[in-house]
Amino acid sequence: MRPETRPFISLDLGTANVLAYVSGQGVVYNEPSLMAYNNKTNSLIALGKAAYDMVGKTHGDIRMVTPLVDGVIADMEAAQDLLKHIFSRMKMMNIWKNAIVLLACPSGVTELEREALKNVAKEMGAELVIIEEEAKMAALGAGINIELPQGHLIIDIGGGTTNLAIISSGDIVVSRSIKVAGNHFDDDIRKYIRSEYNIAIGQKTAEDVKKFIGSLVKYHNERSMQIYGRDIVSGLPKEAKISSEEIRNVLLNAFSKITDLVIELLENTPPELAGDIMRNGITVCGGGALIRNIDKYFFDIFQLPTKIASDPLNCVIEGTKIFEKTIKKNIENGLYNFQEKGLLSTLGKKRK
Repeated sequence: MRPETRPFISLDLGTANVLAYVSGQGVVYNEPSLMAYNNKTNSLIALGKAAYDMVGKTHGDIRMVTPLVDGVIADMEAAQDLLKHIFSRMKMMNIWKNAIVLLACPSGVTELEREALKNVAKEMGAELVIIEEEAKMAALGAGINIELPQGHLIIDIGGGTTNLAIISSGDIVVSRSIKVAGNHFDDDIRKYIRSEYNIAIGQKTAEDVKKFIGSLVKYHNERSMQIYGRDIVSGLPKEAKISSEEIRNVLLNAFSKITDLVIELLENTPPELAGDIMRNGITVCGGGALIRNIDKYFFDIFQLPTKIASDPLNCVIEGTKIFEKTIKKNIENGLYNFQEKGLLSTLGKKRK
């Protein structure tokens, strides 16, 4: 089989969601990256949205598993199970044979963690596995022409990690990653409500609070939200009314760590590219981009034009679709060694 005619699969294996794209068929899977197992039989009983609906409502014989945490494989067997069930459910297992697979990962993962990601795809039958940084794919998916010699600042706020990158001339010039993202925001909200109201709430409730009343800048007609949980003193059900201002203060505390990292990134940016950033500004991607007034927040701090990608949740997978053309061009130019299943160039290697 000629390399350029092999099936192409790209995966955005996120902490919160898994997205899969197959060339010629589009995005074939987009669901939460959760799995529910029966402890007695060790069999999978729910996957994706069905498993997410079970969060916080299971008994002792069911365990919830997230195969990837902070962009790193936490459970190799579960990660393989996840991919097998996704593609077998769609009767597409055969497509893995001799496939070219593109995986998106955070910039902070180690070479060992990258190899673990590659091994999952190779175990599925992939011929060649390519790993690219999420921020680069997100930039492509956000509609940025990364091939131009112009600097762009990307902030990709996912579920487990926030990835920052300065991109120019087709690749990442400097990047940073921090484990402060959607799940971290939810945990901070849970801790605040527990300490302030003596109420224990679940992860899903915290996420709902973030979505419905979360903001980073004060907005018109701010709302409050009634939340329900368990009184940590009496153990009885309890409710409380939470204001937008309270949640904003919680989120601002978490976002201060991200802004500190942006400052560090900009301090390590070449001067010529810094000038480009002044003109091109910041592009925000990922689920965190949906937090109300995030663009105003970054503009107020950095005085840089800030825009939110048109489809922030799908930027990475959309970017992998665009990058398929680049991969096929590289194959034609002999940049990949199919016999050794490795790269002949430095494409996809970790940057210092």
